[in-house]
Amino acid sequence: MNRKLLVLPAIIGLATPLLAGCGSGSGSGNDGKPIVVGTTDTFQMSKDNPAPLDPATGYDIGSWNIFYNTYQTLLRFPRSGTDPEPEAAKECHFTDSLGEQYRCTLRDGLTFSNGHKLTSEDVKFSIDRMTGINDPNGPASLLTNIDKVETPDASTVVFHLKDPDSTFPFKLATPAADIVDPETYQAKKIHEGYSVVGSGPYTLSSFNAGKDAVFEKNPSYKGSIKLNNSKIELKFFTSSAAMEAALKSGEIDVMNRTMTPDQINRLTVGTDQNIKLTEAPGTEIRYLVFNTADPTVKQKAVRQAFAALIDREAITRDVYQRTTEPLYSLVPQGITSHTNSFFSKYGEQPSVAKARAYLHDAHITTPVPLTLSYTTNHYGETTAAEFKKLKSQLEASGLFSITLQGVSDWNGYKASYRAHKYQVFGMGWFPDFPDPDNYIAPFFGADDFLNLAYTNTTIRDQIIKSTRTKTQRSGTVTDFTTAQDIIAADVPILPVWQGKQYLAARSDITGTEWALNSSSTTQFWELGRGASG
Repeated sequence: MNRKLLVLPAIIGLATPLLAGCGSGSGSGNDGKPIVVGTTDTFQMSKDNPAPLDPATGYDIGSWNIFYNTYQTLLRFPRSGTDPEPEAAKECHFTDSLGEQYRCTLRDGLTFSNGHKLTSEDVKFSIDRMTGINDPNGPASLLTNIDKVETPDASTVVFHLKDPDSTFPFKLATPAADIVDPETYQAKKIHEGYSVVGSGPYTLSSFNAGKDAVFEKNPSYKGSIKLNNSKIELKFFTSSAAMEAALKSGEIDVMNRTMTPDQINRLTVGTDQNIKLTEAPGTEIRYLVFNTADPTVKQKAVRQAFAALIDREAITRDVYQRTTEPLYSLVPQGITSHTNSFFSKYGEQPSVAKARAYLHDAHITTPVPLTLSYTTNHYGETTAAEFKKLKSQLEASGLFSITLQGVSDWNGYKASYRAHKYQVFGMGWFPDFPDPDNYIAPFFGADDFLNLAYTNTTIRDQIIKSTRTKTQRSGTVTDFTTAQDIIAADVPILPVWQGKQYLAARSDITGTEWALNSSSTTQFWELGRGASG
């Protein structure tokens, strides 16, 4: 039977090992032989995406996988626990009781990978650049509460916030706050191409689009991370099947994104003693977005009828083979304030009677024609099967006539949904940080990344602001429960499932139990090479 490493959550959003890994030894990996990691993520320069490796333009799991390993932030998320710890900074804290001023002191001797000195002015430049460029595909929305950044001296940064925000330290630990070199990155223009100049644990020594990328240990790195290897090669695959074949043949050492349910189950019960599978709880979610600017979709009864017909259990069982869990709220299980609002409103089992009543009471003629759009490759090959299942469920009621539209161009897909060109479309969310705020504000805040036509002033102007004043996050439960109930009643977004995290590796690879972080990105530095057996 194949060896499986199960990881359980120690504290919300992070993980700690239940069993030791199968490899043994120091795991230093510093023998010069790279650890090869497979991925189906794609990075292609195009007219819509000329700067795939600029933190100002990247707000997806593939981009952040590279950013976390090459750029540096003032704070970072620890192995266990939820409070960010110092990284480029040696200390950070709020300086007032309201939570409107935040001060950080940098470590001594910080430099970028090109040898340029890193000072507080570079931090200010990077933050101002992120919010100034404000790329529609980037994470600038995480920093819009910053009023101004001051640098009293070369090692001190002071952030003045527009409103109190107890989640601000979390945001400084994300790639939205990546520190870039002003002599390489322009203040008002995105950094085109595949080069990276950061101060993180790795340098990007080469990048061959569609083939591979090589990350080497940064000799100038000064931070809190301990590297267990000296080189990582990221190898790109066009299919999960090809990636699995490469793992079994020894061409690659690790594979993470994206594995199909068939692969996960096969590896779980497999007989190959050279491969181990690590499973961890996840806070990734999948959901459907309703374009309320559309004449059909803007009718709440249509969205409510849709919600009453979805069988999440069948999707997670038949399509994802129980590698995911049904989700009845935008805030997933394991995150403070999670409540099953959609379950309470619409029930666990689909109800044609309820759906018909919603449409009848609103005088809507059936079947209602709708087009469901989805990305064919960004979230893995199983997405197409999921949408076929959704179509089947909706049409079985006789109340909807569904057309499916698969889109292969991820950048074009993003541009289209932001321009309100889709009626209903599928999306995934990998959290920026493990807090309920990050499942509400990015969607319903003033600068939502989806550019939703729907707005709710109670959530935007009251709940988000109120919860950010509370340093004890347990005190936000009532407000966030209200937000989740509003979303379930209005259905601008429909949660479908919550994912788990999986990573498969050769048996001599160590550190797999620590490699997956709360944002589902792979922390290269945790991987080492020990002895197989």
